Parts: sequence; structure tokens; C-alpha cells
Amino acid sequence: MAGDHQTHPGGGFNPPEPTKRGGPDYGRFVEAVRAMQDHARAVDAPDGVITEAADLLEKVSALLSPYDADEWESPSGRRMDLPMRGNILSIPMKAHKTDDGRIRGWARFARYHLGRNGAVHGGCLGMLFDSVLGLTSSVLTGGPYQRTAYLKIDYRHIVPIEKELQFDAGVDRVDGRKIFVSGRLSDGEELLTEADALFVRLKPGQP
Repeated sequence: MAGDHQTHPGGGFNPPEPTKRGGPDYGRFVEAVRAMQDHARAVDAPDGVITEAADLLEKVSALLSPYDADEWESPSGRRMDLPMRGNILSIPMKAHKTDDGRIRGWARFARYHLGRNGAVHGGCLGMLFDSVLGLTSSVLTGGPYQRTAYLKIDYRHIVPIEKELQFDAGVDRVDGRKIFVSGRLSDGEELLTEADALFVRLKPGQP
């Protein structure tokens, strides 16, 4: 129940409780939604096709709507066996901790994340860096209860969609509850974007 979660030591920012709800096809369901988002951004279909697609999507929404749940009960973000825990909002990525105490990995923006002229929308880069730097702060300091205090992004070059890009991030310093982190996104040897952020450890019960 929501009341139980509100009393959790993490306050309003509690760690997800792993689940298998959604079954073996939940990952396929998430990928199908992602594919539909890409098509919605890309298609130039005849009017009749768009009408048929809209009808089908409305039927899917009607099928799912009786089962809407709050954030604590939905499998989204709690399927630890799936990429990004099955969270449809996240930018597709994969990360790992390196022997030198950093976080490295790859990310791939889809057609859905297009801004204009083949470039990723700047707001989507903010979402990626918030995820990457938040992960960096949490993993490298061992503190799961943190919130973003600020995030600053320097856009160096156009970031392409539909290409596997590399990121690298680390903790710069820790000052009490404050954790300063920074990272960069690259396409091979070319630096595309870099960012720095401040994360603050939450007090017990703090939202």
C-alpha cells in the first residue's frame, strides 16, 4: 500500500522491489511500445492506414486501462531481469563499473528521440545524463537514496540518433551529503556532450 512505502527509510524515493509480474513477454511488450514510438515519429502513411492504426491503439489502451497500477505495483522499473528494469521512459543503455572505479557503457537514441536534422533532442540528452550520473553516484558511493540537485550539460557536437555511443562517468568529490559527478558522451574518439551534476543523499524518510 502507498502508506507502507511512505514509511520506508528511503522516504518517497524507495528502491524498486524486484518482480516477475508481466510474465515472460513483458520485455517484448516494452520493445513493441518502443517500436511504436519510433513509428509514430517516422511514418508518412496514407490517411486510411493512420485511421486503422489509431483504432488499434485505442483498442490496446482499452485492453490495458483496467490494470493501471501505482508506481510501486507496476512491473515497469521493477523487472530486474530486463534492460533498464523494463522502464519504457529510460534511454536504452548498458553500463558497468570499471576496475579504475568509473562507470562506462553505451547508449543508443532511437528515432523517437529525434530533435531535428538527424540530431538527438537536447532534452533527451538531459534524461540520459541524469540516469548515467545518478547511477554513477549511487554505485560508486554505495548510497541508493539520492536526488538530483543540479545537472549542467555542455553540447559540444550534434549527437546522432540510431547509433551506439559511448559514455564514461565518475565521482569528482564528496562533501558530506553532496556528491559531485561528471561524465561525457562520445562517438568513438569524438566528444559529443559532457555534463556535471550534484546529487544529495536523502535523510531517512526524506521524499
